[in-house]
Amino acid sequence: MREERILELVQQYVNDHFEHEPSGHDYYHMKRVAKWAGTLAFHEGADSFTAELAGWLHDIGDSKLFDDPDSIYKELDQFLSSIQISPSKRAVIFDIIKNISFSKGQVPESIEGKIVQDADRLDAIGAVGIARTFAYGGLKKQLIYDENDHYSSSIQHFYDKLLHLSSGMHTKKAQEEARKRHDFMEQYLRQFLDEWNSVERAGEEK
Repeated sequence: MREERILELVQQYVNDHFEHEPSGHDYYHMKRVAKWAGTLAFHEGADSFTAELAGWLHDIGDSKLFDDPDSIYKELDQFLSSIQISPSKRAVIFDIIKNISFSKGQVPESIEGKIVQDADRLDAIGAVGIARTFAYGGLKKQLIYDENDHYSSSIQHFYDKLLHLSSGMHTKKAQEEARKRHDFMEQYLRQFLDEWNSVERAGEEK
């Protein structure tokens, strides 16, 4: 089966699972990660097809999104087999999707896995990353910001995770892009806190 046709079928599979996902882990997140993975692979001289394929599939089985990861992994393996993905390539894909999570603190073995990890983390930062953070926080009933309990707010997520991602990129092009997105997040947080605290300043000026 041609690579173009395989990617078409994978996109439909992903759409079936994530079309109505409201947490920021939707079809378009998968698309952005897949396309960035393909671009990074090209610049690194890696396997662009494998990187893009794994980019499309990287959130299949994520415990945040699936109640029974083992069941969905089995389904995915059967699907990949049905579209003629070899056992060796399926093994690479599963290593990638099971080991790219920030919370697990792991790094996939293959260069394609490192590329997909970079692509996924790029989509967690910058303007899109900010939007996704608040979408996920709202879904989980988190406050945007809590002056009395910072640790349960969406803003705190920037300090716990997002501001650390740019320093962990594996590839040069991802590092370059991440620096720009990191700077934007820092600018956003300064503006956010300035506006948040402006209420206090306004009270002092009465």
